Amino acid sequence: MTIRLFTHTLLLTFCLFISTLTCAATSSLHAPQLVIENTSHALQEKLKNPAFAKNKTEVRDFVNKEIFPHIDTVRMSALVLGKHWRKASKEQKVQFIHAFKSLLVNTYSSTFSEQFQNWSIEYLPLNITANDKKTTVKTTVHQSGKPNAKIDYSMTLRKGKWLIYDLKVEGISLIISNRDTFNQMMKDNGSLDAVIAKLEEKNKL
Repeated sequence: MTIRLFTHTLLLTFCLFISTLTCAATSSLHAPQLVIENTSHALQEKLKNPAFAKNKTEVRDFVNKEIFPHIDTVRMSALVLGKHWRKASKEQKVQFIHAFKSLLVNTYSSTFSEQFQNWSIEYLPLNITANDKKTTVKTTVHQSGKPNAKIDYSMTLRKGKWLIYDLKVEGISLIISNRDTFNQMMKDNGSLDAVIAKLEEKNKL
């Protein structure tokens, strides 16, 4: 799975989740789901404007300010980098997180042209206690004329905020499946510094 396909799929499924969450009563949602609920209103308002998806600067600003604060880019970076994360220095980790986040934001901005209509979300029961630091929000996405899609959102409580760090589409983790891409980049470029430099160069385009 390429980085572009991974990020496009992540954006699509994440936006489907937050743009249709209003089908559930707010009072029935738990804290991790409410994080998405609060974001959904802003997204829905933006999508009402047909010109929004065509304005790359506005889209990039929206994604960076409204979506990414709810994504755990630190944990996501660690999962994507895999074994190479454990060997990385603190400086390399910081550089990779920044470069990877910029890549995601830029990719999101360039692919934000989907129209999210006629979707509904079915929520599986979420059993969570006040002491839980991790949870999985399990959903089934329904769309007329298409097969149902099971999407599970892995979330963690970091500094009092619930953040998404992975999602599974029909049981396949997008983070883990994308790890092969970075493993190949490490082989092709020879070092993590070289991979980071390549990501930074790509982000300038």
